[in-house]
Amino acid sequence: VQLVESGGGLVQPGGSLRLSCAASGFTFSAYGMNWYRQAPGKERELVASISSTGGTINYADSVKGRGTISRDNAKNMVYLQMSSLKPEDTAVYYCATSVRGGVWGQGTQVTVSS
Repeated sequence: VQLVESGGGLVQPGGSLRLSCAASGFTFSAYGMNWYRQAPGKERELVASISSTGGTINYADSVKGRGTISRDNAKNMVYLQMSSLKPEDTAVYYCATSVRGGVWGQGTQVTVSS
Protein backbone atom coordinates (compact mmCIF):
# COMPACT_ATOMS: atom_id res chain seq x y z
CA VAL A 1 0.00 0.00 0.00
CA GLN A 2 1.49 3.31 -1.03
CA LEU A 3 0.46 6.93 -1.36
CA VAL A 4 2.73 9.37 -3.16
CA GLU A 5 2.00 13.09 -3.16
CA SER A 6 3.30 15.58 -5.69
CA GLY A 7 2.66 19.09 -6.90
CA GLY A 8 3.88 21.14 -3.99
CA GLY A 9 6.19 24.09 -4.32
CA LEU A 10 6.63 27.79 -3.81
CA VAL A 11 3.71 29.95 -4.86
CA GLN A 12 2.95 33.62 -4.39
CA PRO A 13 0.01 34.76 -2.27
CA GLY A 14 -3.14 34.68 -4.35
CA GLY A 15 -1.78 31.94 -6.55
CA SER A 16 -3.03 28.44 -7.21
CA LEU A 17 -1.67 24.94 -6.93
CA ARG A 18 -2.89 21.43 -7.66
CA LEU A 19 -1.66 18.64 -5.44
CA SER A 20 -1.83 15.06 -6.63
CA CYS A 21 -1.73 11.77 -4.75
CA ALA A 22 -1.05 8.50 -6.53
CA ALA A 23 -2.37 5.42 -4.74
CA SER A 24 -1.31 1.82 -5.21
CA GLY A 25 -1.56 -1.54 -3.51
CA PHE A 26 -5.21 -1.47 -2.53
CA THR A 27 -8.67 -1.20 -4.06
CA PHE A 28 -8.63 2.57 -4.38
CA SER A 29 -12.25 2.88 -5.45
CA ALA A 30 -13.44 1.30 -2.20
CA TYR A 31 -11.94 3.87 0.17
CA GLY A 32 -12.48 7.44 1.08
CA MET A 33 -9.47 9.69 0.79
CA ASN A 34 -8.31 12.66 2.84
CA TRP A 35 -5.94 15.56 2.52
CA TYR A 36 -4.25 16.79 5.69
CA ARG A 37 -1.70 19.50 6.29
CA GLN A 38 0.72 20.32 9.05
CA ALA A 39 2.41 23.66 9.47
CA PRO A 40 5.52 24.08 11.62
CA GLY A 41 4.61 24.13 15.29
CA LYS A 42 0.96 23.34 14.61
CA GLU A 43 -1.19 20.24 14.84
CA ARG A 44 -2.07 18.27 11.75
CA GLU A 45 -5.30 19.56 10.21
CA LEU A 46 -7.81 17.69 8.08
CA VAL A 47 -8.22 19.88 5.01
CA ALA A 48 -10.59 17.94 2.79
CA SER A 49 -12.12 14.51 2.44
CA ILE A 50 -13.86 12.66 -0.36
CA SER A 51 -15.87 9.45 -0.22
CA SER A 52 -15.05 6.39 -2.28
CA THR A 53 -17.40 7.38 -5.09
CA GLY A 54 -16.77 11.10 -4.79
CA GLY A 55 -20.36 11.68 -3.80
CA THR A 56 -19.58 13.12 -0.37
CA ILE A 57 -17.02 15.87 0.06
CA ASN A 58 -16.11 17.91 3.09
CA TYR A 59 -13.76 20.83 3.66
CA ALA A 60 -12.21 22.50 6.64
CA ASP A 61 -13.50 26.00 7.19
CA SER A 62 -9.99 27.27 6.56
CA VAL A 63 -10.07 26.20 2.90
CA LYS A 64 -13.79 26.23 2.12
CA GLY A 65 -14.37 28.12 -1.09
CA ARG A 66 -10.68 27.94 -2.02
CA GLY A 67 -10.04 24.22 -2.13
CA THR A 68 -11.45 21.51 -4.38
CA ILE A 69 -10.86 17.84 -3.74
CA SER A 70 -11.48 15.35 -6.51
CA ARG A 71 -10.59 11.82 -7.46
CA ASP A 72 -10.18 9.66 -10.53
CA ASN A 73 -10.87 6.05 -9.63
CA ALA A 74 -9.74 4.86 -13.06
CA LYS A 75 -6.29 6.32 -12.42
CA ASN A 76 -6.11 5.73 -8.64
CA MET A 77 -5.53 9.42 -8.11
CA VAL A 78 -6.84 12.02 -5.71
CA TYR A 79 -6.29 15.74 -6.15
CA LEU A 80 -6.48 18.92 -4.14
CA GLN A 81 -6.82 22.13 -6.10
CA MET A 82 -6.07 25.20 -3.99
CA SER A 83 -6.63 28.76 -5.10
CA SER A 84 -6.32 32.23 -3.55
CA LEU A 85 -3.46 30.83 -1.52
CA LYS A 86 -2.43 32.62 1.65
CA PRO A 87 0.80 32.52 3.65
CA GLU A 88 -1.08 30.59 6.33
CA ASP A 89 -1.62 27.77 3.82
CA THR A 90 2.09 27.04 4.07
CA ALA A 91 2.43 23.48 5.32
CA VAL A 92 3.33 19.95 4.39
CA TYR A 93 0.31 18.40 2.72
CA TYR A 94 -0.41 14.71 3.11
CA CYS A 95 -2.93 12.39 1.56
CA ALA A 96 -4.22 9.57 3.71
CA THR A 97 -6.70 6.76 3.73
CA SER A 98 -8.06 4.32 6.30
CA VAL A 99 -6.99 1.14 4.54
CA ARG A 100 -5.07 -1.24 6.84
CA GLY A 101 -5.68 0.98 9.84
CA GLY A 102 -4.40 4.10 8.19
CA VAL A 103 -1.85 4.85 5.50
CA TRP A 104 -0.16 8.20 4.85
CA GLY A 105 1.97 9.52 2.08
CA GLN A 106 5.33 11.17 2.65
CA GLY A 107 3.91 14.64 2.15
CA THR A 108 4.57 17.50 -0.23
CA GLN A 109 5.67 20.96 0.90
CA VAL A 110 3.59 23.96 -0.05
CA THR A 111 5.10 27.36 0.66
CA VAL A 112 3.09 30.51 0.04
CA SER A 113 5.35 33.51 0.06
CA SER A 114 6.22 36.56 -1.98
